[in-house]
Amino acid sequence: MTNSELNLPRTAVPAGITDPVASARAELKAALAAIEVKGNLPRRIEKASVRGAAKARVFADRNPVGAVAAVVGIAAATGALVWAIARALAR
Repeated sequence: MTNSELNLPRTAVPAGITDPVASARAELKAALAAIEVKGNLPRRIEKASVRGAAKARVFADRNPVGAVAAVVGIAAATGALVWAIARALAR
């Protein structure tokens, strides 16, 4: 059986492996998969941005006035930050 057949994540070690060599291979495979998942920052950032965009769309659909206010607030905060950085660099 494979992990997909058992509905286990790639980072899990299947239970019931009695052969020590097969168990070690399964543990190594799970450890390498966990390292890949944790270490792949571009993929994690992409997934987080997709989740954030989906949440923003749902929020905008449910509360359009709040969404406009949030956009205006974010734009004002970004402008203030750019102005403060520019002013600090000009001194």
